[in-house]
Amino acid sequence: MIILYDCATAPSPRRARILLAEKGIAHDTVQVDLAHGEQLGTAYREINPQCTVPALRIEEGGLLTDNAAIAAYLEARYPEPPLMGRTPQEKAEIASWNWRVEFEGLLAIAETLRNGSPAMADRALPGPVNYAQIPELAQRGLARVQHFFETLNGRLAGREFIATDRFSLADITAVVAVDFARVVRVKPGEQHPELLRWRAAMAQRPSMAR
Repeated sequence: MIILYDCATAPSPRRARILLAEKGIAHDTVQVDLAHGEQLGTAYREINPQCTVPALRIEEGGLLTDNAAIAAYLEARYPEPPLMGRTPQEKAEIASWNWRVEFEGLLAIAETLRNGSPAMADRALPGPVNYAQIPELAQRGLARVQHFFETLNGRLAGREFIATDRFSLADITAVVAVDFARVVRVKPGEQHPELLRWRAAMAQRPSMAR
């Protein structure tokens, strides 16, 4: 049985939850309480020394500890519906846009939150090692998030999906990024009509309630 180590309030494991739902893959879930530091405790460190979620215990018995590995495994093990492309060109487009959404969106939001929130003092990066906050990175991150929204809005002009002409992993990552941006008080507005249209369409997918 596949086991997802999850946290219902965190963006990274939400990406895995949506992917599993879109693939229709049965799995068990174990909640890890990030708010109370359970990921840093001895019990979870023995499961995942990286102290992060998501982590996925796969049928073969191994443990996957990041979204890149989880997506690659699930796409190969359960190829239908394809979420990472069928043709070489589709695979490249989806990989490229998924990376852009991660780098320009998710990482920028995390940079803002982890370097600006008092609750994240000494936790400027995830994982087992504590890092001090750098306030200037919070300011830069916020500017990056706002530009990211402009980039997505422009990309979606005349398009139904982020990467290709069908729903893909890039759309999953983008939904999570757009929703996660609320923690740094950024959300789509009247200046982002294409982004608002796309997000409303994504909300119709049952997986997005995950």
